[in-house]
Amino acid sequence: MAKHIFVIGGVLSSLGKGITSSSIGLLTKKMGYNVVMQKFDPYLNVDPGTMSPFQHGEVFVTDDGAETDLDLGHYERFVGKSLSAKSNATSGQIYDRVLKKERRGDYLGKTVQVIPHVTNEIKSLIRKIGEGEDVVITEVGGTVGDIESLPFLEAIRQFRLEVGIENCLFVFLTYVPYIKAAGEIKTKPTQHATTKLREIGIQPDILVCRSEKPFNDEIKSKIAMFTNVPIKNVINAYDVECIYEIPRVFMQENLPAIICEQLKLKEHKIDFSDWDEIIDNILNAEEEITISVCGKYVIHHDAYKSVVAALIHAAAANRVKVNINWVDSEQVLLKNDLEEQLKGSDGILVPGGFGTRGIDGKIAIAKYARENKIPFFGICLGMQIAVIEFAKNVCNIPDAYSSEFDELCKDPIIHLMEDQKYVDMMGGSMRLGAYPCKTSEDSLARDIYGKEIISERHRHRYEFNNAYREVLVKNGMKISGTSPDDLLVEIVELPEHPFYIAVQYHPEFKTRPDKPQEIFYRFIKAAAKK
Repeated sequence: MAKHIFVIGGVLSSLGKGITSSSIGLLTKKMGYNVVMQKFDPYLNVDPGTMSPFQHGEVFVTDDGAETDLDLGHYERFVGKSLSAKSNATSGQIYDRVLKKERRGDYLGKTVQVIPHVTNEIKSLIRKIGEGEDVVITEVGGTVGDIESLPFLEAIRQFRLEVGIENCLFVFLTYVPYIKAAGEIKTKPTQHATTKLREIGIQPDILVCRSEKPFNDEIKSKIAMFTNVPIKNVINAYDVECIYEIPRVFMQENLPAIICEQLKLKEHKIDFSDWDEIIDNILNAEEEITISVCGKYVIHHDAYKSVVAALIHAAAANRVKVNINWVDSEQVLLKNDLEEQLKGSDGILVPGGFGTRGIDGKIAIAKYARENKIPFFGICLGMQIAVIEFAKNVCNIPDAYSSEFDELCKDPIIHLMEDQKYVDMMGGSMRLGAYPCKTSEDSLARDIYGKEIISERHRHRYEFNNAYREVLVKNGMKISGTSPDDLLVEIVELPEHPFYIAVQYHPEFKTRPDKPQEIFYRFIKAAAKK
């Protein structure tokens, strides 16, 4: 039977439940246990696929095509394990399953209620993902006190009664603020949040207390007294320069031993040397470079969470520090200062996105990178932008555009995929998940990946229009990656440029701290040489 660790959050949101869960996952894995991660999101959307990046941040896509919470990206990067749709469930999914069962007659004769029907559905997902695993780490989204997360908290309360205390552990992440005006650290928010959690029947086993700076044993003792948690189980998670230091902080606080003691697991020595090297490369880089990330969601950096992680991993492997220059592609033309905003860029990256806003700015940015020989990397929409810009300014097709932005455009270099033309539901209907791609010989793509067939994750509706293949190739653009049947263009590059590559997929989803994604690694290497 799998052991279960539940991570719950209190006081306020954005404390880092995802990083806390991921760090526990890493440490448990390093002790030799098979670990799987899971996230429950309390919102009623079936998944985050139709939500605005300004509200939700990045949509992380798994190999099997699930559109999930960005925390799954943290899980994969820390634990080094590809997850699936089973690792993310929302209230929308849970209620949808319950209502479908009711319509089928599964509950015939019974009144369908939150308890037991919704909570039973939640518990069944927890049990299912634990099959064949040693440890399951489940993060419950939201903050204690929110009405939306109550069914999940009730479900895990029941779950502990069913499996026993030696098979289930509650980790409660709280906040211990430093009040500058008073010059004091305050424990009252943690006390009140824990009281709220206990009111619904959950006594935390471990408190992970976020703070700006380390606090002493006197503060720990006070927290322990008022929360009914042993002082040794009060973990101080103080701020660090780099998120990859957090597992090291947890080790210093003896968290692995505490977990093993309660769950009756054998504690094994943890070799952290590989991560220490990664941290050292990040914090003690030999030189600095500037990468301009040009998108329309740049005021909300969470929209590009995996892109940033991939840049950091690649930079660490190249032992350089990457400084990100965020460029708003919607404002860059309005302010007429494109050159000023891109000045000093060692590389330019245009990430994915949807809709018409900021498109002309991105086209101008791609042109600037091409003409000024600045290393360029386009992702998903970024590839489509690169193709449109090349068609307009090199192939002399002034009306080149995408039918996503103008359905009646004269030259739709990018158009709707054939199997998308009859789709009438927005959610979960794109080309999603991992698909194979065939790289061509004597190409930058083949040189980067070192093999003919690769697999990368996708999230798009529009594609390169094959009617324009010949003219683009004739004018110098190389199509260096396609679907195995050669129908879908996956990678384009410019051989005459020092480094210019754009891909239809999302390579950032497969980056790892100890194994940076291949194109990001070469992109950073090219930028460092510039």
